[in-house]
Amino acid sequence: MTPRGRRSLITVIVFLAACGAGGTFLARSVGAAPAGNESVLRDSLKQFTSVYSVVEQNYAEPMTKDRIDTAIYDGAIPDMLHVLDPHSNFYDPKAFAAQREEQSGKYYGVGMQIMQQNNKIVVVNPFEGTPSYKAGIRPGDVIIAVDGKPVNGPGPDGKATRPATTLDVANMLKGDKGTSVTVTIAREGHAEPIVFHLVRAEIPRDSVDLAYDIQPGVGYVHIKDFAEEETSKQFDAALTKIGPVRGLVIDLRGNPGGLLSEAVSIAGDFLQKGQIIVSQRGRSFPPITYRDPHGDQGHNYPIVVLVNRGTASAAEIVSGALQDHDRALIAGETTFGKGLVQTLYPLSGDTELALTTYHYYTPSGRLIQRNYTGVSMYDYFFNPADRPSSDANREVKLTDSGRTVYGGGGITPDVKIDTPHSNRFEDILIEQFAFFNFANHYLVNHTVTKDFQVNDAVIHDFETYLTSKQISWTPQDIAGARDWIDMSIKSELFTSVFGQKEGLKVRAAWDPMIAKAITLLPQAAALQQHAQQVLAMRASGTPGEAEAAGH
Repeated sequence: MTPRGRRSLITVIVFLAACGAGGTFLARSVGAAPAGNESVLRDSLKQFTSVYSVVEQNYAEPMTKDRIDTAIYDGAIPDMLHVLDPHSNFYDPKAFAAQREEQSGKYYGVGMQIMQQNNKIVVVNPFEGTPSYKAGIRPGDVIIAVDGKPVNGPGPDGKATRPATTLDVANMLKGDKGTSVTVTIAREGHAEPIVFHLVRAEIPRDSVDLAYDIQPGVGYVHIKDFAEEETSKQFDAALTKIGPVRGLVIDLRGNPGGLLSEAVSIAGDFLQKGQIIVSQRGRSFPPITYRDPHGDQGHNYPIVVLVNRGTASAAEIVSGALQDHDRALIAGETTFGKGLVQTLYPLSGDTELALTTYHYYTPSGRLIQRNYTGVSMYDYFFNPADRPSSDANREVKLTDSGRTVYGGGGITPDVKIDTPHSNRFEDILIEQFAFFNFANHYLVNHTVTKDFQVNDAVIHDFETYLTSKQISWTPQDIAGARDWIDMSIKSELFTSVFGQKEGLKVRAAWDPMIAKAITLLPQAAALQQHAQQVLAMRASGTPGEAEAAGH
């Protein structure tokens, strides 16, 4: 075995030994470890090293460092963990660094979202208040050079030109706070490139990306994830900014979750002090119950929480806690069903193991996690055909007021609202970035103000643009999706001219699921009032008609 192979093999052995030793230590801290544990570990390591040795010496192609790292970091370790469950994971040094950056909620750079389109790096959106936004960089600008170095430069052979990736350019734009970077862009309508001299700054990543009075007296807050340590602070600031309201819509659609502490803090904003928010139970650790530490902070208005199939983990904790305590009406689709808790174990070499150690349970005792036995990783994440088709044979629990709720497969909404489905023509427009590119084209010769509306003249320009880009359409296609097309054009234009939040407001004002959620606020108020009556009767020792009505 080569020295390089031995070094990589040692890394794996140390990793496996650490897992085995850690597991033995934890087992002994709770109870006696099985006597055969150490023998099983030795036999497993011997088998692994034998396989690895044969591969390293005899594989058809040279076992370079990159190939070895790929085999270990992308193959052996992740595959071992994914046999256990879909959410245990291993973070190599790059993924570990990215995760730490994401959780901190900030990094240093110029503040823009970019994408690759037709072998070009295009600005999707400069984040408001960042150096790129203040300098005047716009959505649709094409980055052609950074610090004078073309982004589509020589490839690894030094000769052939290769398209830059978004990661390549993102790394070029990042740097230490206060350092300078020059960005050269091409913009439609400008014959010559435009050069921007930017100073890198701390770039926050907002988990709460939209919060405002969507109607008089009705607040709307969208939480895109719980990945940042500042999420709950951002949420509290959003509620303060909105001010007094008669009802609130919290949008958790597509929220993949994140930090448990942030979910507990946000749920606690609306519950009574001491109420259970979530509990964790596992094999090797004592159970943990998280309770509301501070009370509802005066936020006693009715709440509707919007969820869908992409609502997962920490977002399910929030919706499950508010549902079980009858504090909010949950509307939308059954959520993802991710109730496995990962404990993070830092390892050597700036790597980290996220190992499932607990299950999440809602206050009523519902298990959030759905079945993953015999399900492929792809189907589990992208084609969840195993979602319960009915409530038969499902785990049944009761909310505080006695309403029936179901476990074992995500959070079932109190009111079902289907996500709007696009047709083939709409899909083509999205795939071709038609609205994004049309907005940049339109702004070359037009000015957009806050009172802008999409009229027939704008639609005619849009149709002409589609034809110029060889995107097929018919009058019936346009008429059949006119409302959605109007919204999409206006949203992209407002994003370009006024910033991302104004574009998101246009979409929220159109969104039929949000519109339906607003109409459910009286029902949420009745739910909250009924629950208070039931709890008051229980406290006085006189349960009666109010409690019976909750079943």
